[in-house]
This record gives sequence, structure tokens and C-alpha cells, in this order.
Amino acid sequence: MERLLSGIGFETAQWTLLAVLLVGAVVLLAGALRRSVIERRGGAVECYLRAPGARGRRGVWRIGFGRYGSESLGWFPIFSLRPRPTATLSRRGLVIVGRRSPTPEDRDRLPADVSVVSLGWLTAEGEDPTEAAFELAMGEMAMTGFLSWLESMPPGTHWEA
Repeated sequence: MERLLSGIGFETAQWTLLAVLLVGAVVLLAGALRRSVIERRGGAVECYLRAPGARGRRGVWRIGFGRYGSESLGWFPIFSLRPRPTATLSRRGLVIVGRRSPTPEDRDRLPADVSVVSLGWLTAEGEDPTEAAFELAMGEMAMTGFLSWLESMPPGTHWEA
């Protein structure tokens, strides 16, 4: 009887391990598929995002993909299965508040070869913002693309302040 119970326990452990491995493989496959879909739609770059002064996850650097659109930059965290962007930075009125190198505190979460830009939106009166709403960190080539995207406007777009 004791042998039978130990055999059943071993068989249950094998099935449990197989189920855990199968679920892990499905999650990894879904993550890879999501990343592929985001990148295929074009204009996606790896970047880090945070909201300075915010509490919790929003206030710390998180790695993700920024995907350029004609009206906004959608930011997708890398370690997520969510199909929609977690943050959407509207292009209308978006301005650079400042640009800097990572601080020693930032280096815990950021690679050394990135630049950080502080972003905000024009006020209702058309004045520059006093504080940054978000900070983006990315490599030099990605930064050049971001700045070009920010300064250009698609043909036929007529935005009024």
C-alpha cells in the first residue's frame, strides 16, 4: 500500500511539473508574439519610461517599447502581455522640458549609454510647462528618431492650439 501511495505522489508531481512547464512555455510564446506584433507595426524603439515624483511603479524606470503614431507615442512595457499601451504620450503640445545624462540613482535601473529627456505639455495659455510629466531614456540613435518624430508633423495634419 505504501509503495502504491508513493508511486501516485511521484506521478502527480510529474504531471504538476509538466503543467507548470507548459504554462511557462505558453506565457513566453505569448510574450514573444506580442513583441513581434508591436515591432511589425513599425516605429517601435526600446526605451525606459517613468513619471518623476509619482509613487509606485509609475515613479521608477521601466523598460518597454515606444511605438510612434501620427498623433501619439504609445509605450508598452516589455514584461507584460497587455496588447494596448500602458502610457500614451500625445504629440499635441508635447515639449522637451530638459535633457540630461543618467544620475547615479538612475544608473541602478538604466544602462550607462542612454540619454534622458524630460517631457511635458504646453499649458492652456500656450506656455511651457514648469515640471516634467514623464521622462524617457533611450540610446542616442533612438533619441535622434524621437526628436525627429517630435519635430515633424504628418502632411495634411492641421492642429490648432
